Amino acid sequence: MSRKNVQKPSEQNGENLGRAVDPGLFYDCVHCGLCTSTCPTYTELGDENEGPRGRMYLMRLVAEGQLGVSARLRRHLDLCLDCRACETACPSGVQFGRVIEPFRLAMEEADKSPLKRFDWFRQLILFRLFPYRDRIRLAMTPVRLAQRLGIYAWAERVGLLKLVPGRLGQMITLVPPPVDPGPKLPGFLPAIGRRRARVAFFVGCVADAMFRHVHWATLRVLQHNGCDVLIPDGQGCCGAIHYHAADSDGARRMADANVRAFALEDIDAVVVNHAGCGAMMKEYPLHWHDENAPARVALAEKVKDINEFLDQLGPVPPSGRIEAVATYHDACHLGHAQQITEPPRRLLAQIPGLELRDLPETEICCGSAGTYNLNQPGMADRLSRRKLENILRTKAQIVLTSNAGCLLQIMREVRRQRQSIAVMHPMELLDLSYRNEQPELPG
Repeated sequence: MSRKNVQKPSEQNGENLGRAVDPGLFYDCVHCGLCTSTCPTYTELGDENEGPRGRMYLMRLVAEGQLGVSARLRRHLDLCLDCRACETACPSGVQFGRVIEPFRLAMEEADKSPLKRFDWFRQLILFRLFPYRDRIRLAMTPVRLAQRLGIYAWAERVGLLKLVPGRLGQMITLVPPPVDPGPKLPGFLPAIGRRRARVAFFVGCVADAMFRHVHWATLRVLQHNGCDVLIPDGQGCCGAIHYHAADSDGARRMADANVRAFALEDIDAVVVNHAGCGAMMKEYPLHWHDENAPARVALAEKVKDINEFLDQLGPVPPSGRIEAVATYHDACHLGHAQQITEPPRRLLAQIPGLELRDLPETEICCGSAGTYNLNQPGMADRLSRRKLENILRTKAQIVLTSNAGCLLQIMREVRRQRQSIAVMHPMELLDLSYRNEQPELPG
């Protein structure tokens, strides 16, 4: 990337972006290139600027005052999914997420342009809709009505939904078919049999609005494994939506609300069943350093992904046979950010009759990446097509993944290509086995 005719950061933005990142983190990267084969954008585009080491070099040049922030540089950084696959592949232990996340946050905060300040989608949808589960349900009412009347499926088949422009059109096409969500979650559920643990359950926002049935499956699995489950009031969005949309203060307020909601002295763990939320909560201590930091550390240390928690607890073996072929997609914020890959596979291996096949390129992101599929639809669509092609190679009847964004993204691609594949959370399949019931398989 040329350095000619580009203003230095202090001239363009009024502040030095180099302050956003510990300079030592840049020099952990030795530019070996082993990360490039796992980077979704590099594998798709083959451009060094669209790979981890290229982006690392660009950010370092900006931090050192040798390069300014241009539209072209922003494009290279914005196209990163922050999937952290490069961290898993890196032999030097480079913490790429701890570089690009605060750097992009500082870059966005320094952007005082009217376009950024009056971005209606960011202000209304990302900040005032997505983090609030009741608002999401209300906003989805017309879509749900259209789905029940068959209008939505018809419009999807004939391509009318593609006529809805921009990010709003992308958002509408992600809405999955209606599923009975079950009743409102209670405040407490008792263990079945001997009590082995006492846990709190994190509800979240999008996860509860669109996947409450997954919450219920998770809660029943916890009960079957001897867990008393508390579902405290006062909790809300984990803050990831705000943080990744460059509203650090808004994210901090949501994080601190969750800190207040959980009485940690009374529980063994805070169980989270969606990877993006779990990764954000575990990393609260990395994002803010103020008087509330000790409380955030205490919460982060209690947070456990449901697969991680059950694997450590020692699961009660499920007995119901499920004669099906399945494959498992590693959600990026579970496999890469939290380094949890084997626990879900060990849990699924205990289901009698289930054949679990390896998914090619499981480490490559599906293209969801939080709100990436709304902001970067071109690359997101390329990656979802690539993911489904790999799923089809396994000839699986069921694809399993542990994150709301991945579920929505893969479901949409399955519908687009009219494939007969069930897309499920692992807890749904475990719950069915515990209850000796069968999954509803398409076709």
